[in-house]
Amino acid sequence: TRKAKGEGYPARSVYKLAEMQEKFRLLKPGSRVLDIGAAPGSWSLWVLRFLKGSGFLAAVDLSPLGMKPPTDNFFFIQGDLYDPAVRAALAGKGPYDVVLSDAAPSTTGDRTVDTGRSESIVEAVIGYADDLLAPGGTLVVKLFQGGGERELLAAIKERYDTARGFKPKACRSESFETYLIGLGKKGRASTA
Repeated sequence: TRKAKGEGYPARSVYKLAEMQEKFRLLKPGSRVLDIGAAPGSWSLWVLRFLKGSGFLAAVDLSPLGMKPPTDNFFFIQGDLYDPAVRAALAGKGPYDVVLSDAAPSTTGDRTVDTGRSESIVEAVIGYADDLLAPGGTLVVKLFQGGGERELLAAIKERYDTARGFKPKACRSESFETYLIGLGKKGRASTA
């Protein structure tokens, strides 16, 4: 956490994305990226630094971001990813080459409830990627492990050339979060 703050990132989650980028080459210079569940903004800031003024980043979250980058290739909308107006605004900025989501539900302490809420977010993010991700694109989405990961990974396998689960070393050992990754989206992007 101190290292993240020292490097100007609002949260330590940035190192999970950096590790996945190193392993899977998710982004390329000039990529168009959608960050769902972006607050406090570490992943968005990392993406913007990676893009170095090229490409484009759109981001959405219920909460405001903990940073305001002064850049023309960035769009943020504060709102609910389930809101059709939010979806339409993000669709208007697409299609995207990469859809990222480090979103987590409000937790209750009841693992069954929390994992169910996480699975619902993953399903919504997969829906965004179905509609807004360009063919050949990449999906990365966080999931709380708890029973539904096999079905969700199977859904990603249907849509991508390569699909796998991955737990970055940067995750805390006691954490039950993992990431589902889809590489090489099949088919076409729509503007739904």
